[in-house]
Amino acid sequence: MEFIKILAIAVALAMDAFAVSIATGVNLKNVNSRQLFRLSWHFGLFQALMPIIGWSAGLSIRSYIEHYDHWIAFGLLAIVGVHMIKEAFQDGKAEKPIKDYTKGMTLVMLSVATSIDALAVGFSLSLLKISIWMPALIIGIVACTFTLIGMRIGERIGAANRLSLYAETIGGVVLIGIGLNILHEHGAFSAFFH
Repeated sequence: MEFIKILAIAVALAMDAFAVSIATGVNLKNVNSRQLFRLSWHFGLFQALMPIIGWSAGLSIRSYIEHYDHWIAFGLLAIVGVHMIKEAFQDGKAEKPIKDYTKGMTLVMLSVATSIDALAVGFSLSLLKISIWMPALIIGIVACTFTLIGMRIGERIGAANRLSLYAETIGGVVLIGIGLNILHEHGAFSAFFH
C-alpha cells in the first residue's frame, strides 16, 4: 500500500483523537508534560494496536463486532461526556480539583472509543492481504502527534477567562457530539430519516 494512502487513512482515524484531545485540554486548562505524554501515548498506542487486532481477527470476529462497534464507541464517549457536564454543574466547584481525564479507566475508555474505527481498517487490510505493520506504525504516530497538538490547542482555549467557566461543559458536549457523529457515520440514524 502506498505511503500517501496509509497517511490519509491515519489522518482520518486521528480526527476523533484530535477532537477528544482538544476537549481534554480545554478541561485541564494547564496541561503538564505527564498529562500530555499519557494521553498522546495511549491514543497513539491504541490507534496502532486496534488495526493489528482487527487484521489478526480477520473475518472470524468481524461479523460479531461490526454491527455494534459504533454503539460501543458512542457509549464510552457519552459516559465520559455526561460525567464532564455533571461535574461542571456540581456545587463547590471552586474548591474541587479539575478532573484529570488522562488517568485511570477514563483514559482507557477514551483510548478505546477513539480507536475503535481502526479495527475496521485492520479487517479491511487483512481482506486485501496487506501487511499491517507499517500502516499500524504510521496510524499510531499520526494519532500521537494529533493528540499532542490537540491538547495544546485545548489548553489555550481552556485558559481563556471567558471559556474557563464552561470548559468541562464544552468538553462533555464535544465528546457526546463525537459519539453521535460516529453513530451517524455508521448509519445508526438512517431508520429515523426514511
